[in-house]
Amino acid sequence: MDGKEGIKDWVSASLNNNELLFSELDVLLRALDRFFNLENLTISSEDLTSKNFYDELITARDSILRVLGILEVVIPESRKNAYWFQKFAETKLLSTRKRDDFRENLYKQDTPEKGLYLLYDSFINLKGVISDLIRTGNISYMGFMNIGHMISKEIRENRFFNPFCKDLNPQFDYISNADISGIVRSLKQKEVKKYVSIIYIYLFRFIRFMSFIDIATSRSGSLNSSLIILILLRAEIRMFQGYIEKVMKKIRDPELEMLLKSIAYQFSMENRRVYLQELRDIHRKKASPHFRGKIENSHGILKNLTEQSIVQLTHFFKPDIKGEEIFSSFVTRFQQSLRLREDIFVLLKLIELLSGKAGSPQERLRVFESIKNYMLYFESFTFRLLRYDDYEEFVHFFSGMNAVKQDTITGAGFQKVMERVIHFKIYLETTLRHIANRAELRETELNAERVEDLLRQYI
Repeated sequence: MDGKEGIKDWVSASLNNNELLFSELDVLLRALDRFFNLENLTISSEDLTSKNFYDELITARDSILRVLGILEVVIPESRKNAYWFQKFAETKLLSTRKRDDFRENLYKQDTPEKGLYLLYDSFINLKGVISDLIRTGNISYMGFMNIGHMISKEIRENRFFNPFCKDLNPQFDYISNADISGIVRSLKQKEVKKYVSIIYIYLFRFIRFMSFIDIATSRSGSLNSSLIILILLRAEIRMFQGYIEKVMKKIRDPELEMLLKSIAYQFSMENRRVYLQELRDIHRKKASPHFRGKIENSHGILKNLTEQSIVQLTHFFKPDIKGEEIFSSFVTRFQQSLRLREDIFVLLKLIELLSGKAGSPQERLRVFESIKNYMLYFESFTFRLLRYDDYEEFVHFFSGMNAVKQDTITGAGFQKVMERVIHFKIYLETTLRHIANRAELRETELNAERVEDLLRQYI
């Protein structure tokens, strides 16, 4: 076996043995490139030239560390040792001419191994430069953008591991459900088959990207890598919406066109909800205890939206298929509406209970603490079910209640708190009426047993 065939063998073996890690590498390289496009960030309108991009660069650095961690695993130990010896020889042992020959040979990228080594080499250097910049504590707009250009250049000039060399990479981008693949294959019209197939691939690509978002961790490095993937999804959703708009002009089936229009609208609304509400100015809030919750909620909103869209599209072609057959943890819109109505109803009851205890300072303090505890539950599990238009009202009320001190509840300031509470109570009653009018709930009574059980947990 000659040298080149042996090289090809170890890279191929690593690709086969570490498919999930190479998939994550593909996602992170995409995310790092998109992260330095300011349109994708969730920064409020401000003078960017005077902004300190310190926190943003920390996020990029942590994602680079994750990329290096992946490369450390997928490159065999013996190959890494050989690489580090070559690096030592390059700096300490080789003449200028031989050093030039070594670099030129590496830059040729005529084998996957050289592409992997070059990626490894580039990201080690980037880590060093970024780490030194971060120590200054102040990252200028131009400094941030220059780092972005360097990262993008290294990614896009890699012959073997540039994730942008193809719009769709069959190694990672495919329909991962056999039933749906069968539906696409059965479509008779060639153009419709092509359009529907690409729409599915986009949606399953979103699912793949989100599979690398760690919602269980509290480690800042993992949270930053998750955040950068959410930023990537913002760019991907824009491209997806653009593709759907193009397809709708060409499809002749009015019902399919209406469905695609509905999916595009849902993505438009949830996109605004995630990036203009949940993640707005997220880098300013990284020290907040709610930072992980923001990542989790955003992930939950986008994952639910993507799964619902896949199920909706599949129902169009195969009405008898169930969401649970496609996604094991799938929750129907009916179930989500039930949950939202019940949880809001419990919140309303707790607020009414606070009104009823107005005469007793200690009793109203006890109920107030119950409401705050329930709000933590609501933020963690129910916020993602709210409509975009309702979200701001809930956030405003919750923030206000969390800012209220105990002595305000037991003292003269309680009356002012109650004015805000009564206003929100009216809003909740209106919201419940709107939810009850949803088509999926019109014939369904409130589950009084679950409501009572939930109330008992908090009072």
